[in-house]
Amino acid sequence: MLRYPAEALWQEIAYLAYHLHWSMEDLLDLEHLDRVRMVRAVSALNERAWEAVRDGGGI
Repeated sequence: MLRYPAEALWQEIAYLAYHLHWSMEDLLDLEHLDRVRMVRAVSALNERAWEAVRDGGGI
């Protein structure tokens, strides 16, 4: 049985906690694939926000 790397799990949790301000319990309750999807969604939102700032259009 393969185990998900603990460091990757902590990085996902830290990233979502920093951006979403969710509790540790809420983040740990997410299924792994849901947590990965959330990380990707938040990352995409951040990228679009930075592109808007970089292009001078604001957010």
